[in-house]
Amino acid sequence: MNDAPTEPEVQFEVRGTLGTITLNRPRAVNALTHGMVEAMYAQLRRWQDDDTVVSVLLRGAGDRGLCAGGDIVAIYRDIPTGGAATAAFWRTEYRLNALIANYPKPYVALMDGLVLGGGVGVSAHGSHRIVTERTRTGMPETTIGFVPDVGGLYLLSRAPGESGTYAALTSAHLDAADALHLGLADTYVESASLPSLTDELERAATPADVEAAIAAAGLPAPASVLAEQSGAMGKDYAGESIERILGRLRTRGGPAAEAADTIAAKSPTAVKTTLAALRRAAGLDSLEEALDQDYRVGVRMLASHDFLEGIRAQVIDKDRRPRWSPATLGQISPEMIRDYFGLLAPDEHGGELALADDVKERA
Repeated sequence: MNDAPTEPEVQFEVRGTLGTITLNRPRAVNALTHGMVEAMYAQLRRWQDDDTVVSVLLRGAGDRGLCAGGDIVAIYRDIPTGGAATAAFWRTEYRLNALIANYPKPYVALMDGLVLGGGVGVSAHGSHRIVTERTRTGMPETTIGFVPDVGGLYLLSRAPGESGTYAALTSAHLDAADALHLGLADTYVESASLPSLTDELERAATPADVEAAIAAAGLPAPASVLAEQSGAMGKDYAGESIERILGRLRTRGGPAAEAADTIAAKSPTAVKTTLAALRRAAGLDSLEEALDQDYRVGVRMLASHDFLEGIRAQVIDKDRRPRWSPATLGQISPEMIRDYFGLLAPDEHGGELALADDVKERA
């Protein structure tokens, strides 16, 4: 029998003036569990009132990346039982995302390696978002029959042109330059420089020192492919019709037509709902409102066929042959999409998340 103690899935340490959060599930690329987000939320609340902590740093254990998102296998096991554990996870996770976005101290996220889905939620809402030559980020949810959440659509709806629409619909993995272009990150640093940057942050006596250390480590950003294509994307991905977007992309041909094929292979329900959610997010005034919307859509998606089927095809059986239902875009009516956005009843996994109401009460 192995009685060796198990390391915690998320580790906290104060070194000098720096509070460090290390996501510690390297074999799962630090995928988030409910316990991890609960612990992070509680620790961040403690540190915000601790005068000895000047700034907070988020990093991932291992060499594969910061965070691959939420624990998809756990969600797959939970959905057939009603999805209560997943909904509870989201309620905590989204509150954590909102806390990070409003954190009163510098929150530095090292977005090195893979940063996907929920990993974007715990990094891209921070005040200082650092990418490297190893960064591969994005919102992969449409591939598994789901809709980008954790406030990702709020950020992507504010990206230049329609590059955020491209990222949301295609689930593309984006490099550091594209993350900077989309507004998911602020500073480009070589991965080899991250240890020395961390040392500087441990010595920072003030938030101004944090700013100076990051600025000193920063390098000119590489050229972004998305930025180069922004003119065409602004035309091709405009509007509220997936069918018209696909038509324009196929007419353009080349890589645009390949993107159309990528989108068309995904869950018709997911891509139509994603586009609707993205357009709605563009008109919202706060991240909290967007997270409330994410929760409504997510709860409704728990009861859908495609979310479970998408996880099965991509993660469980790995046959990459999902059987979507409905199978075509034409089978999905506007009313079916609107149903995902209606206010939640009290018996729907606790009802509304109501983060926006919390903001109003604090104002």
